[in-house]
Amino acid sequence: MRNYFAILGLSIVLVGCGSAKPAVDDLAVSNPIETALDLTAVNNDRVPVIINPGRFTAETVTYRLPRVVQGTYSIGDYGKYIDDFKALDYDGNELATTKVDDNTWTIADAEKLDKLQYYVNDTFDIESVGGIGGEEPFSPAGTNIEDENFVLNLHGFIGYFDALKNAQYAVDITAPSDFVRTSALEDKGTTLSEDGKSMTTSYFGQRYFDITDNPMMYGKLDVEEFMVGDIKIVLSLYSPTGKHTAASLKETVYTMMEAQKRYLGDVNSTPRYDIYLYLSRGGEEDPKGFGALEHHTSTVGVFAEDESPESLKESVIDVIAHEFFHIVTPLSVHSEDVHYFDYNKPTFSKHLWMYEGVTEYFAQHFQVYEGLIDNRKFYNTMYSKIKTSKRWDDAMSFTIMSENVLNEPYATNYYNVYYKGALIGMCIDILMRKESNGNRSMLSLMKELSAKYGKEKPFVDDNLIAEITAMTYPSVGEFLRTHVQGDLPINYNDYLALVGLTLGETAMETNYIFAGEQNIIFDGDQLKGTIFFSPMVLNNSFWKSQGVIAGDVIKKVNGRELTVYNANDVISGMFEWKEGQEITMDLERDGKPIEIKTKLTKGYAPSESIIEDENATEAQKEVRAAWLKG
Repeated sequence: MRNYFAILGLSIVLVGCGSAKPAVDDLAVSNPIETALDLTAVNNDRVPVIINPGRFTAETVTYRLPRVVQGTYSIGDYGKYIDDFKALDYDGNELATTKVDDNTWTIADAEKLDKLQYYVNDTFDIESVGGIGGEEPFSPAGTNIEDENFVLNLHGFIGYFDALKNAQYAVDITAPSDFVRTSALEDKGTTLSEDGKSMTTSYFGQRYFDITDNPMMYGKLDVEEFMVGDIKIVLSLYSPTGKHTAASLKETVYTMMEAQKRYLGDVNSTPRYDIYLYLSRGGEEDPKGFGALEHHTSTVGVFAEDESPESLKESVIDVIAHEFFHIVTPLSVHSEDVHYFDYNKPTFSKHLWMYEGVTEYFAQHFQVYEGLIDNRKFYNTMYSKIKTSKRWDDAMSFTIMSENVLNEPYATNYYNVYYKGALIGMCIDILMRKESNGNRSMLSLMKELSAKYGKEKPFVDDNLIAEITAMTYPSVGEFLRTHVQGDLPINYNDYLALVGLTLGETAMETNYIFAGEQNIIFDGDQLKGTIFFSPMVLNNSFWKSQGVIAGDVIKKVNGRELTVYNANDVISGMFEWKEGQEITMDLERDGKPIEIKTKLTKGYAPSESIIEDENATEAQKEVRAAWLKG
């Protein structure tokens, strides 16, 4: 990344003369903490930050950057990215500070403290692992500083004082005047510099939670704004090469969120929802943790720049739909651990099965419920989750894992919340439909919990399962005690049978490289340097329809010669092939040339999955219909 250098020295930019200020303490805060980030004064790939808290009466105060932020379930240690931390008195002199740990500083003679100043490095540059559970912050919870883009997850720039946990925040961000800026935080107005080259935007947050909960993106952004019902959607996209545009994703996001709103019905929603998408080029200094992080009224997503438009749309539906459903849980239904979150020494709720698992279930179920996908695709998705969930410890209590998610062996089992957690949601949904003759569901239960609690009233963690049991049926309580609190693996056949489903062979959608899971349809002859179709090709419905047979030598793909020496490159390109695309392939069979020139259609391969039982009773079919279509 290209470095910026401030025209003025840091001491001139950050240090000003002090003036009399009101005293503050942890009981009452009359003035907000004044915070400033200057994106025009980036120095050595670092943003300068000023923190002006007002006057303290205590001799010593503590300032922290978060160790953990909500929604990540892993250690971020945002203080590691702070350089040149200084505390200044009202005469501009430096006060004594002590760095207690990676994220914590104490300031002596705090009654003399005027302001803090420091630089912030971005996390995107130095990711080595990326993703949930890595050594660096999960990319969508991270920060980016480059000449044309700033990802401002503010918890990476702004910390909090232990003595001012209830303080309000006033945030000023200065940036080049030609930058596009989008923010979920309350905008209080802008000021243009005298030379017109920079603009300062002022924001306001009621408490530190608002700082962590309202990300921003600045720079050369592509932005689309549109209404989905009564929700204003702001889609902000940074595509470094310009390969993708917000306009190209607008219809996908609109269709998805319109269906989500129908699915949620009368669940209270936000008047505005921001979606921030950063597309990574995949280079050494680019983010590697693809996915998204939820907030109350927004989400930050990181995806690959080199994805095809169709693949990116699928990723957006799969990932962003999940994040939007978090407006139900944990945003509207959550425990005291979530509500009174400690960014330094957090305790974790026992109910990740609900926060992440049920949310992921909704993200899949709404698609079949609202007609975005057919039953077969939904069955295949849930069967894939069953198979994938077995990669983790299937006999581990989900509540114990959740409560100890930062520690081993539980941390390495976290990702199962998106697989077994979603299946827990599915089983409860089926039980609710069965017990209520199709009238109640997992979603109706979450609505009831939301009405009972809501954003401002947390539940007691240890009481939730008993409360759900009392609100629903003994069978639901037994399921939760046995398979969520307990460590007995779930026999999914028992729950599928309630809706007339079973396991059996079906046609599973595949790509143009495989015939089912990991059954590649190509083979090679090192001596001849050729690539040919293997016998597995006949299990791929698309290639079988083209009349290919095992042993056909592939000479060219879309006019490009194919050999064992460039096979990885050429065949990798076939991963991007999508339905409707025109392709050509030159083959050789028994020394004779054969040309395939066609338009791609979907390919299927025989595989085990969830199928509809031919012997299902009418009662089972009725419960199934209620479950899948309402």
